[in-house]
Formats: sequence, structure tokens, C-alpha cells
Amino acid sequence: MYLVDTNVISEARKGRKSNPGVRAFFRAAARADEGLFLSVVTVGELRRGVELIRHRGDEPQARLLERWLLGILGAYADRILDFEAEAAQVWGRLRVPHPENELDKQIAATALIHDLTVVSRNVSHFTASGVPTLNPFS
Repeated sequence: MYLVDTNVISEARKGRKSNPGVRAFFRAAARADEGLFLSVVTVGELRRGVELIRHRGDEPQARLLERWLLGILGAYADRILDFEAEAAQVWGRLRVPHPENELDKQIAATALIHDLTVVSRNVSHFTASGVPTLNPFS
């Protein structure tokens, strides 16, 4: 089972124009009926992206991304994992002695708690955590 990082779900939004490895990952996961999950951290990062576009004044693009985000929230509704007390304990440990990439470390902590593989382009952000990773871009 997989915890899909923000850069992977965002890439998938491009459809046929997305990275071939990302498309192949989602096809293979669907065929194998693999569990795909999102972190609430990813939801926050996606929301931030919508709001940045809106703040820049591109309301048509913001509305388009808003619809896509609402679709993702619906599709993953029962597979969005909270960042709760146990994950927070793991996150605190992961940040010492390497405090960088704090949001990715929240995702790593969530994956470790739920025994998931993180699917991300930024595998180097997760290496020190010990969480299994998969880079569909490579």
C-alpha cells in the first residue's frame, strides 16, 4: 500500500501529458487493487497551491484547480490519513538531528505508522526516515 506524495498526485492531474512513470504507477496500482492513500499534509499543500493561484489573480485557473482538488477529496475521502498524536511523536524523532523538510517528515511519520510506502519524486527527503519509497518518475 502506498502514501502518495503531493508531487505525484499533482503530476497525475496532467492526464496524458503527465510523466509516463507516474501514469504507469497509477495504472499498475489500479490493476493490482493496491491501496492508495493521501496525507492531510498533501491536502494542505494542494489547497495552498489553489490559493496561491487565486492570490496571483488567475481566478479561472484557481477555479479549475479547486474543482480538481474537490474531486481528489471525494475520490480519496476514506483514504486521507490524519496526522495524529502517534505520528507526531515519530515526526519529532525524525527531525533530530535533521530538521529540514518538515512537511515531508510528517508524511514519512504517517507512512511509518501505517506501514505504507511513500510514492514521491523527492525520495531523498525520506531516506533518513527509513520509510520505504518509490519514485515513479525514474
